[in-house]
Amino acid sequence: MGSSTSTGAVREWHFILHADAPLTDTQSNVRDHLECFNDGRISLVEGPGTAEFWCAYEAESLTDAVGEALALFVSLPGVLVRSVELGPRELAENGMATSAVVPAPG
Repeated sequence: MGSSTSTGAVREWHFILHADAPLTDTQSNVRDHLECFNDGRISLVEGPGTAEFWCAYEAESLTDAVGEALALFVSLPGVLVRSVELGPRELAENGMATSAVVPAPG
């Protein structure tokens, strides 16, 4: 939604995107060279058998923020996001008392 038609307040939203598998060396190399993954809005956190993208996005709604982040994965071939998490840290940062169900973007 463009700013000329916007009616909501923009705020920062925090959430975690879980990849379906750890990144391969090739995927990591591609991600390292993509500006959209290196602008401070997404941090890759890897563990044994996992890859998580910790996100902080400014948007009018949590759904808009998640949709914007998910759209970036078109630039990262073969990386599939399997779930969106709002853990205790994200709930607190979002000022939410309970977790929310976020539908898949349009």
